[in-house]
Amino acid sequence: MTDSAPGFDFTGLRRRPDVEAENLQAYDAADRLLLDTAAHELETAATRVGNGAAGGGVVVVIGDAYGALTLGAAAGHGLRGIRVHQDPLTGEQALDANATGLGLEDAYAHHHLDARLLAGARVVLLRLPRSLNTLEEIASLLAEHAAPDVMVFAGGRLKHMTTAMNGVLGRYFGSVTAGLARQKSRVLTVSTPLPAEARAPRRFPVCERHDVGLAAPLELWAYGAAFGGSALDPGTRFLLPHLSGAREAERAVDLGCGTGTIAAYLALTRPDLQIMASDQSEAAVRSTAKTLYANGVSERAVVTRADGLSWLPERSEDLIVLNPPLHIGATVHAGIALKLFADAGRVLRPGGELWTVWNSHLMYKPALNRLVGPTREVARNPKFTVTVSTRR
Repeated sequence: MTDSAPGFDFTGLRRRPDVEAENLQAYDAADRLLLDTAAHELETAATRVGNGAAGGGVVVVIGDAYGALTLGAAAGHGLRGIRVHQDPLTGEQALDANATGLGLEDAYAHHHLDARLLAGARVVLLRLPRSLNTLEEIASLLAEHAAPDVMVFAGGRLKHMTTAMNGVLGRYFGSVTAGLARQKSRVLTVSTPLPAEARAPRRFPVCERHDVGLAAPLELWAYGAAFGGSALDPGTRFLLPHLSGAREAERAVDLGCGTGTIAAYLALTRPDLQIMASDQSEAAVRSTAKTLYANGVSERAVVTRADGLSWLPERSEDLIVLNPPLHIGATVHAGIALKLFADAGRVLRPGGELWTVWNSHLMYKPALNRLVGPTREVARNPKFTVTVSTRR
């Protein structure tokens, strides 16, 4: 197998603005293996485009963490017009920053996960998501909109791959073949989209209704990549009833809104409250917007895709609510929670409150004291702790 990106320096890629640390890289062996496995098809696609073939050579990249796949394909094969979908906003920003450093800003364009991303696609590089729901939504859209002769190269680290992924892909494609493992990574080669009548029906977004002590069940909607899906996160369930003790405010921020549980609950329990919800995940933002609409409170809410609270000025808010994530991609890392705590400390006015719920073993209270202000424990059970931090 030949080097698919000769002369391309993967080590020069950065994760910024995402958390950077010695144990966190902007690429891995699965990225290299994907590019190597797809090298012939990528070269053919570049030749078709270079020869002006109508509709030929359409290359799509899905789930590229920080640009290794997109920029490796562009640099290694001279490809331009690559369509890219990355669910996290920080992934888009890192790709843009890395591309600028390499002079490859014109090699690709960002797209939503929809028909326009996949229409006529002939070569698809896909980093396998850990969530089967995410994979199913992608597979269903690919089978429906990609070219009949599409070749999908779906790769990941062995520790994150399961045979269930083959099963999901097999519900939408006639051929799913596993390649040889290399450096603890593997690529599935997928082809032959099934006809509409033979493949599983598209089912996203999905909905569940949950009893949270309100007059009617809370309706949660979720697209495939929304963390936790339409289930009610147990930490959030523990937090919700305690929010009655939060300070009065004209508006509240649901930071890292997920599927919009906290945003919808606050809007339903405080009829005069304006809601601002944000998440860096495109799927989360779309899910939250649908949840708010389904519960009849969308007219009092603004939903924004953003990196933390970067969209809000200093000392502008009185109430922020947060259930911080534990993962950066597939890696458990406390850095993302500390980044969000610091952001809340920047945005809160003096006397403003950050309400948060976290796994009790994480011992976040000292960090909250330092980054936001005096922090008191509101409730605790064997798994979760609810705290309120008051801005000095």
